[in-house]
Amino acid sequence: MALTKNQRRQRIKNRIRKVVSGTEVKPRLAVFRSNKEIYAQIIDDVSGKTISAASSRDKDIDSAKVNKTEAAKLVGKAVAEKALKAGVETIAFDRGGYLYHGRVKSLAEGAREAGLKF
Repeated sequence: MALTKNQRRQRIKNRIRKVVSGTEVKPRLAVFRSNKEIYAQIIDDVSGKTISAASSRDKDIDSAKVNKTEAAKLVGKAVAEKALKAGVETIAFDRGGYLYHGRVKSLAEGAREAGLKF
């Protein structure tokens, strides 16, 4: 029996999380993508704390005026700016089982443009 799309993504996500882990020095940038919105968090897995977060639902990101890919780029820039204020420069990118394409790629490029290294 074939896997559903969500089961396949969960299997890939678990495989990625075996390798990618966030520390205080190099936290993890976790991405969640829904059909309408995109969310990003920078997480220190050792202490279990979220350092910074941004989403396309934030007030400073007016996603009604731009398409979803451009909104993802703005989310990447926003989360990177918050992380730099918190003193984080390098991260580990966790794509959450999604393909590195489209909105996920746009978010990563926005974070790189804002100054994060990964």
